[in-house]
This record gives sequence, structure tokens and C-alpha cells, in this order.
Amino acid sequence: MEYGIIGLLVLVLNIYAIVKIWTSGVSLGAKLLWTLLILVLPVVGFIIWFFAGPRGSGHATV
Repeated sequence: MEYGIIGLLVLVLNIYAIVKIWTSGVSLGAKLLWTLLILVLPVVGFIIWFFAGPRGSGHATV
């Protein structure tokens, strides 16, 4: 049972990361690479994204 809860948590975190990636202001290529990393390596990819991934909402502020 606990593996189901952990799996659900990983899924929710990965969806969160992918949404944040696609709303960031980085290039399309970078978005695709980050998304592929998270999809291929769900846990490790999320950890790498959390520390080194793109930041920001994609909207320039003055």
C-alpha cells in the first residue's frame, strides 16, 4: 500500500515540475529536454530539476 502512496506523490511532483517547466521563459529545446529527463527518470529527474531547473514564470518584469 505504501508504494502506491509514494508513486502517487512522485506523479504529483512530476506533474508540478512539468507545469513549472512549460510556464518558464526558457527555450523550447530546454523545455523538451527537462521534460524528457523527468519522464525518463522520474525521481532523479525531479531532484535534478528542483536544484538546477529553469526558474521564473516566463513573464518579464520591469
